[in-house]
Amino acid sequence: MTAVTYAAERGPSTLPAVLRAPISTAAWRATVYHVVGLPVAVLSLLVTSVLLTLAATVVLVVPSLPLLVRSTRAFTRLQQSRVRDLLGVDIAVSLPDFPGTGMRRVWAEVRAGATWRQVGYHLVAPLITSVHAVIVVAAWSIGVAGTAVIAYSWALPERGLFGWSVRHPVTLAGLTLLGLGCLAAAPWVARALATVDVALARRLLGPSRVEELTRRVDSLTASREAVVDAADAERRRIERDLHDGTQQRLVSLAMNLGLARAKLADAPEPARRAIEEAHEEAKEALAELRAFIRGLHPAVLDDRGLDAALSGIAARAPLPVTVRSNLPHRCSATIEAVAYFVVSEALTNAARHAGATRAEVAAEHVDGRLRIAVTDDGRGGADPERGTGLRGLAQRVAAVDGTLRIDSPAGGPTVIVAELPCER
Repeated sequence: MTAVTYAAERGPSTLPAVLRAPISTAAWRATVYHVVGLPVAVLSLLVTSVLLTLAATVVLVVPSLPLLVRSTRAFTRLQQSRVRDLLGVDIAVSLPDFPGTGMRRVWAEVRAGATWRQVGYHLVAPLITSVHAVIVVAAWSIGVAGTAVIAYSWALPERGLFGWSVRHPVTLAGLTLLGLGCLAAAPWVARALATVDVALARRLLGPSRVEELTRRVDSLTASREAVVDAADAERRRIERDLHDGTQQRLVSLAMNLGLARAKLADAPEPARRAIEEAHEEAKEALAELRAFIRGLHPAVLDDRGLDAALSGIAARAPLPVTVRSNLPHRCSATIEAVAYFVVSEALTNAARHAGATRAEVAAEHVDGRLRIAVTDDGRGGADPERGTGLRGLAQRVAAVDGTLRIDSPAGGPTVIVAELPCER
């Protein structure tokens, strides 16, 4: 829906704007908004007041509360529709989806601050709406009556208040000017008062600052999870493409070079040496590609789970690694991938940079979280601020609402503990 400008933000800055205002769509929408809002507000006031009175009694509190909550929600949606349809303004009404059913859900709605803000709106809005409606109707009525006073001046009494002559030309001219002024001001008055109504509706019907922040956090969390899942899915796709495409070509190339090397044993020395070097390069490239594929996303995670993947890391590690795992159930694929890379990076750092001679990996479930601890006997001094590897691990763990703790005093040992969410 295209929003209709109703607020007198800049005011009637030009004469054409003043002349067009009484016949503008925005003016009449704002006027109808005030007129229609009066019976709606009065009805909501009556219903809300009666139900609040009944709910205040101990005997009727149980049957009255569900009616109060439902009527409040219904009137809130009605007011939201009135603002949207007549003013073109969408108000983000706070109508959270509470869990549970029956009275359990009702009690949750009753305890919510949004419910009582809406109840307060339906109690206060009728008073403000009544005043606004009277002002707007009076402005239009005086404007129309004053502007057309000359046309029906013959029907007016000869003498008005204080003995003035109503039919006197000066009096008629004054009434006409008053009517023209009210007619010119009425649209701006209606739109300005609509601004006040919308501000009140946003304040009481809309979400509070805490609710807005909560919604924003939930939205950002969902977006972040989607990004993490998308990145993991992309790594899986690249791993499959490399495994099924590039790796197979390298295997074929290495096999063909090996056959050529065996068959051409009596070839000239330069040719034989070139074939041997090409064969060795192909085998090294194949080994590097396999290591790279495992670094993207190890297939064993999908096939056999984290326990088997950790055992595979320990078997390939350049130092002795003991693995202790107690994983009665599996986590999500994303969480298992993060845990795998934490262990892989920690063992790589222990072998390359810490001079460790042995390491230990412990994996277990603790209070709905996956706890991974990697300990090595290296020289210690690991600092995430001085290297991109540990900093990258911390960022990857934080991306799934996990925590990474590094305890690495000078002289060792180094203990890296990652805790990741892992609900059943």
